[in-house]
Amino acid sequence: MEQSQQRAGAGGQDAPAPRDGEDGRSGTALELLVHGVGGTTPAEMLDDPRTVRVTGDHIAAVFRRAEDADAESRPEDYRGRPVPEAYVWCNLTSGNGTRALWLLLLPFMVVNLAHWMRPSARGRTRTVRLYGLLVRLAGLTLTVLLVAGACEVALDLVAWQCAGTRACAERHSWLGFLSPVMSDGGWWSTPGRRLALAAAVPAALAGLLWYLSLRTWRAYESQQPMDREDGPGDGQGAAPADGHAGAPEEGRGTVPGEDPAHTALGRPGFWYGRRLVARLRAAHTAAALLTVAAAVGAPAARFDRRPGGPALLDTLGWLLMAALAAGAVVVVAVVCRRGRSERHLDRELDRRLVRHLPLVALALFVLALLYGGWSRPGWSSAGRLPGDMTFGGIVLVQGLLVVALAVVAHLLHRSRPDARAAIRGLGGPAVAMLACALGGVMSGGVAQRVSDWLDGTGTSIDGPPVLLTWQASVIPPLLVVVLLLCAALARHTWRLARAERDDIESDHPGEAGDPGRTRRIALTRALATLTDRAPLLVAIVSATTLLLGAGALVGALTTDRAPADAARGTYAVVHGAAETAQALGSWLIGLGFILFVTWGRRAYKDASARRTIGILWDVGTFWPRAAHPFAPPCYAERAVPDLTWRMATWTRATGGRLVISGHSQGSVLAASAAWQLEPSARKRVALLTYGSPLERLYGRWFPAHFGPAALGSLHEEVDCWRNLYRTTDPIGGPMRLPGDPGPDVDRAPLKDPLTYGRTELHPLPAPILGHSDYQADPAFAEERRRLLARLRPDVPGPRQTGRAPSVPAADGGTTGNC
Repeated sequence: MEQSQQRAGAGGQDAPAPRDGEDGRSGTALELLVHGVGGTTPAEMLDDPRTVRVTGDHIAAVFRRAEDADAESRPEDYRGRPVPEAYVWCNLTSGNGTRALWLLLLPFMVVNLAHWMRPSARGRTRTVRLYGLLVRLAGLTLTVLLVAGACEVALDLVAWQCAGTRACAERHSWLGFLSPVMSDGGWWSTPGRRLALAAAVPAALAGLLWYLSLRTWRAYESQQPMDREDGPGDGQGAAPADGHAGAPEEGRGTVPGEDPAHTALGRPGFWYGRRLVARLRAAHTAAALLTVAAAVGAPAARFDRRPGGPALLDTLGWLLMAALAAGAVVVVAVVCRRGRSERHLDRELDRRLVRHLPLVALALFVLALLYGGWSRPGWSSAGRLPGDMTFGGIVLVQGLLVVALAVVAHLLHRSRPDARAAIRGLGGPAVAMLACALGGVMSGGVAQRVSDWLDGTGTSIDGPPVLLTWQASVIPPLLVVVLLLCAALARHTWRLARAERDDIESDHPGEAGDPGRTRRIALTRALATLTDRAPLLVAIVSATTLLLGAGALVGALTTDRAPADAARGTYAVVHGAAETAQALGSWLIGLGFILFVTWGRRAYKDASARRTIGILWDVGTFWPRAAHPFAPPCYAERAVPDLTWRMATWTRATGGRLVISGHSQGSVLAASAAWQLEPSARKRVALLTYGSPLERLYGRWFPAHFGPAALGSLHEEVDCWRNLYRTTDPIGGPMRLPGDPGPDVDRAPLKDPLTYGRTELHPLPAPILGHSDYQADPAFAEERRRLLARLRPDVPGPRQTGRAPSVPAADGGTTGNC
């Protein structure tokens, strides 16, 4: 069914573009529809139950109505209307039940977002590189934290404490063969062999993460974008639109010190992160295996260093620890390496590094198992597994990285201030802090629940490290802060809704009033403004989390006791508060973990729940994996090249006349694909966005890539751009382009609902649409008609500063500004 693709590609990459009227097809126009979050069906997008796939596969494809399948061969039938096409990409994010497992990778996804939240910079080359380095290091600590949490459960709680304690082992008979008492000194009952056997659990977790990253890497990062040297276009080669030569750059992102008006999203290699992800995957896999090897080998080496211990094992222990330390240094060095250039498709791969680094780490892991499992008479397990302060070290490093990241982000923001940037340029550090907190809660929560399950009486084993108990105890105060913020936002929303009531009836003059309907519309408008309050909420929660986390770390280090025990002997109020926080925090962690697992299980079985989770992934996985290779894959590395190829082949085969129409997240994909086009092809494309978060969300949270200068340059480079939004829409908003960029982009806010009360045309109350169904508004068809009328087969329409002159429309009207 790939008729359209074959015809559009008939010109080939080496064939010249057809002249106007040469093949009779230059007058045909195309409207390429791109849906938003949550996805939809081709039938719904094209308003026809009979659709055919013209190009693509079962994951992402372009569809047409059955009657339009051969539109290129009948251009005379489309003189007054465009050929509608629908690009459906929802299966990239919510295609099957296994995507629910990606919830476990949530901290990795969040820290990857922090990488892209860098503020715009001017002349800060080293500072930009330092920002990317700090985020990658924070991502590495999350991998170590997750694996350390698995080691805490499997090695410390199960193999060391429970199997080594008679009361706990008797309660769990499946541990009998590991217990020295119940197995009567069996072969597996020695501490080292118990640890070596339990190490299979965190090692399997590391292998699973490696496999998932490799599989998605082959499916997503291996999708090559259109190369401007050999793809459809105007033959301008691989030089980017800004005319700069290919210079080295930091990781992923804008070239340090370059003109920020030319966003990095327009570079040929931006959506091709194959080399970088492979290198990071090797480093993080090695870090995971080295963490497990250290958890097995360090207790044995500590026992061998006792006075009178065997000299050979002591020497081997020192050599093993030195090898593990050297491996850790190599891993950090690989993570700190600068990334590849995005000015061309970097098809190279660091094959030796990608292959050898995980293999060396695996070899050290096996050696640690052999060393730890060696027979050591007199060695017994008591208390917690040595090395439980590992969590304290990880938390300390994460806190220092977040603080350093905040300093760097502040310096970058000062070099090019942006009043609309979220949290004054500190959005990245705030989100990185939340990623670290999520990782700590997930790993600590599992350890707390497993400890409670193993030790029903709470007296047989010591339980998880003290720091994890302190971290659980600070959750109730954090929730109090969140509830107070929610109450303040609710009060602000209620006041705003009351103020909106006076404006609603004036927006619908001549219609009968309805107090109940007025309240509903006013509340919808007020609730839509909560999106703009999100930076304040994130800033306060992140700062509170940092302060409470620092307090938990200090409390654990100074007292080495749980909060309730540390507060014993103080004032009764203090002791009672500590006991309450400790008990409530443990309960909340358990409840959250249960809800987390239940939600994931429901999403696996329930298609509607799976679609809801897919919406979260639509927003969170737009960006390439630049900071963490185990994050969920970037669907845009498939979707953006798909759209770019479709637009490039159409403009080449027909001479132009293309309107790409994007709703919500689809508008972000549409803009990203337009940036990827050759400048001459970009001039033949018009952009229609509606319900778009381009400025309201992406421009504020990702200013280096979607800031005012970048959006302004896109407006200047496409033939025309029109944007529709509603005041009731919590996601979409105006573009707010700076200065005087020429024809207006934003149309005045659309009425919602279309009619306030009952009218002759609408006898039943019209619904409040909010973020959905923009096509139901007559303004949508009007703007689409104007854009198509402006686009001519020969040359783009004139662009002038201020209000553009009227251009005759297809029906004899005028096109207005655009």
